[in-house]
Amino acid sequence: MTDEIEFRSDVTVELVRAQASDNDVLFAARVSTVGEQTLAEAGTDEELAARDRGLINYLMRDRHGTPFEHNSLTFYVQAPIFVFREFQRHRIASYNEESGRYRQLRPVFYVPAPERNLIQRGKPGKYEFFPGNESQTNLVATQIREQSAAAYRSYEQMLDAGIAREVARMVLPLNIYSSMYVTMNARALMNFLSLRTKDETSAFPSFPQREIEMCAEKMEAFWRECMPVTAETFQANGRVAP
Repeated sequence: MTDEIEFRSDVTVELVRAQASDNDVLFAARVSTVGEQTLAEAGTDEELAARDRGLINYLMRDRHGTPFEHNSLTFYVQAPIFVFREFQRHRIASYNEESGRYRQLRPVFYVPAPERNLIQRGKPGKYEFFPGNESQTNLVATQIREQSAAAYRSYEQMLDAGIAREVARMVLPLNIYSSMYVTMNARALMNFLSLRTKDETSAFPSFPQREIEMCAEKMEAFWRECMPVTAETFQANGRVAP
């Protein structure tokens, strides 16, 4: 019996755990000049003095990156597999993804929302994307839904016939959802955000695929809560990773 197929147009990002604060940057930066500091000596994130903010800005502006590495954020992400392919090009993070070899993948598939741009123009590296018309939007949604459902039926037929999961999964399309944990420090996250978000204030404009940008936006929102001064300084310095 075919499981009920679900179609989604969103992604899930949750902050599982974080050991990350603006003070982590200050501790790391000052150890070479003043030695170890305690949290009480440094003050809380809310009480960062102007000199502390200035130090974080100096480190960001002049790209002294290692003080931004002494922290950790772990995210849980649900997104289509083609998004994870892009994630894992960033080899400055740790990933653990659910395995289609060891469990049956759920029939959850991505279909672009109607407002998602569909038309691509321009040269490689300088693409611009524009909305599709109603006919194009309907074509994309219909074809993705039909092909996803047909692929999952084939997948189930092979499983029912005793075919190994690692073989049966070969028929599944890239828009099936997977899930993973990803852990990175703030420096790695800033590198990721500089490439996977489009921001008019960025010193080096990026043109990310919308689906991974949706993940990046959610990750950045969590990070800003943990390290507000660092995030503010990253923005003020053109969103360039130190």
